[in-house]
Amino acid sequence: MNSKSTSKSGQSVHNCVKTIQALNTRLGQPPNLAKRAKRWQFNAAGLALDMRRSAISDESLSEVLSLAKDRQIAQKIAGLIAGEPVNNTEQRAAHHSALRAIFDDSLSVSALEARGVFQRVCELANRIRQQLWHGFSGKPIRDVVNIGIGGSDLGPRLVCAALDDGAAQNSNAPAVHFAANIDPVELNRILRNCQPETTLFIVASKSFSTQETLENAKAARRWLLNSMQKADLAKHLVSISSNVEKATRFGIAAENIFPMWDWVGGRYSLWSAIGLPIAIAHGAEAFEALLRGAHAMDTHFASAPLEENLPVLLAALDFIHINALGAASVAVLPYAHQLALLPDYLQQLCMESNGKGVDRQGNRIDFATGPVVWGSAGTVGQHSFHQLLHQGSEAIPIDFILPLQAPHNAAHAEDARHRQLVANCLAQSKAFAEGKSVATAKQELLGGGASEAEASRLAPHKASPGQRSNIIIAMDSLNAGTLGALLALYEHRVYVQSILWDINAFDQWGVELGKQLGGPIDAALADNNTSPGSDEITNSWIKKYQSLNAK
Repeated sequence: MNSKSTSKSGQSVHNCVKTIQALNTRLGQPPNLAKRAKRWQFNAAGLALDMRRSAISDESLSEVLSLAKDRQIAQKIAGLIAGEPVNNTEQRAAHHSALRAIFDDSLSVSALEARGVFQRVCELANRIRQQLWHGFSGKPIRDVVNIGIGGSDLGPRLVCAALDDGAAQNSNAPAVHFAANIDPVELNRILRNCQPETTLFIVASKSFSTQETLENAKAARRWLLNSMQKADLAKHLVSISSNVEKATRFGIAAENIFPMWDWVGGRYSLWSAIGLPIAIAHGAEAFEALLRGAHAMDTHFASAPLEENLPVLLAALDFIHINALGAASVAVLPYAHQLALLPDYLQQLCMESNGKGVDRQGNRIDFATGPVVWGSAGTVGQHSFHQLLHQGSEAIPIDFILPLQAPHNAAHAEDARHRQLVANCLAQSKAFAEGKSVATAKQELLGGGASEAEASRLAPHKASPGQRSNIIIAMDSLNAGTLGALLALYEHRVYVQSILWDINAFDQWGVELGKQLGGPIDAALADNNTSPGSDEITNSWIKKYQSLNAK
């Protein structure tokens, strides 16, 4: 690795940052915000992006787009969509867009493969939903448990929750559960309410060797074998894996194994057979609509001018926040309980993709890259961490996600609650941007009957500085199509960030070290011995574990 402090690529970032900082990029006070009322609004693929209360300006955007053009952004967007090996460390494509281009008349080789798998996924999901898939006793499947972790869990888990609007479930559709953690408690909580004869497991692992997934799958198999013969396992196991040999040895019938490809990274795989739980929970039609919504965003990303391109605009704003204004995190606040898992999903997408400290050439970089992504569903966060967002010493940029219509099943009273949810979102956006001055806070206190001394004492505590850059990503309603577009928007936003920073968004070498060290430690724990290669601190914990778990 080249350890030179500032590479040519890094110098381009620093030059851009200096120019933006010289512009004194700030939100401005309310009169200036009013001037932005007819600017900084964009629409694509069923989504509306409102950047009027953000820190972006025509001048700062121009600087970031100049950097993007120097980075050959148009060619790199085209290369991603075409399936070129944009993952340079592993020499692989990141062709997840092909998974949702399967409805086009002209198909790439990747999309043609993906369409065949999509059809198989839909056929299996329909069989299960129509109660045509029977367990060993002849009863239909009533519970489906997806066993996977990372990209084999977070995406389908999010989508299944997001498409559940609280309406009565299809009486034929089974309950879909997700088990990811190697901690046995998660799977045990699921299985205590399931019956082996009516439970189907989906084992999702590209290599069929991911530790957490394989150990949970073994536990599930033991649970099944307590009630059935080994020959019956095939009726209760399905796999999504590229390792057919390992999956069949495990007891899964070859016809029930769905492929995964090297050109699809784990965190981009929900559009593949990894989305099988989505089709089972909500129907093949919902899964198709999800893909079509994402494809609409792909089309926009590939064709829209940079100045109107939603992923490009958001990545440009991220660059301003992180590199020019020094933000170290971004809060994602979906004002829809159905999207409560969105921050969890985005943590992997954003932080695993762009949590990098070297550029594509291996040079150590000396500027900030991927921020910490966090958040929760509104209005819950207003009663916990919003205090820090409003009055904390660090200005944290915020993404609001806002479906404008209540779920179609909502009764009149529930519509009122949804209206109040929307009102809270709009109020928070306004409050973050405009704040409240000390003078205004003092006048309010005086108007409420406080003395001059008391008003002067309390006003600084009640004031909010404002200047909290925030955006709203809205949709008329949250459905499979708009959800697909939203997730694809974030995918492409992350990719454009990586172009600006000249880093590889599609590898994740950093996660390997912990796995490498974990094996010998686990062996030491199991053998009631210390690990020869471990340090004194680790060995002290090994001994503590052994003393507490001695048989």
